Amino acid sequence: MDKLTIKISRLNEEFFDLPLPEYATEGSAGMDIFAAIKETMIVEPGAVVLVPTNIAIELQPGYECQVRSRSGLAIKNGIFALNSPGTIDSDYRGEVKIILANFGKKPFTINRGDRIAQLVVSRYTRVTWNEVDKLDETPRGEGGFGSTGI
Repeated sequence: MDKLTIKISRLNEEFFDLPLPEYATEGSAGMDIFAAIKETMIVEPGAVVLVPTNIAIELQPGYECQVRSRSGLAIKNGIFALNSPGTIDSDYRGEVKIILANFGKKPFTINRGDRIAQLVVSRYTRVTWNEVDKLDETPRGEGGFGSTGI
């Protein structure tokens, strides 16, 4: 399996004890990322919060870092990374912050060091559009939104 080395910086000494993003298991695609907060945050039902992580990363061109929800938080508490997958671009050098939303029925508590989301690093391809008058035909054609069955 290929491995990519990515530069990462911790921003505030107060949170240097928190782990860097890490894989939970050998087969994990996503790395857990941790809440770098001084005080407990309460996310009320329907609320949206921005959670700091105390890290900044330097991606190589051609890579993005996707922010995704943690499945356990989603199913057990209704907590989602709101714009999942969010994208951290290769030219962004600011703090990685996680947008969390509470779609559950109860307030949700975030404590310092809680695992709040996952990061997945992925290659991407930039495109150039070739505008044409007509696209090639396919058997599916314009069928969408359930046209291939349930």
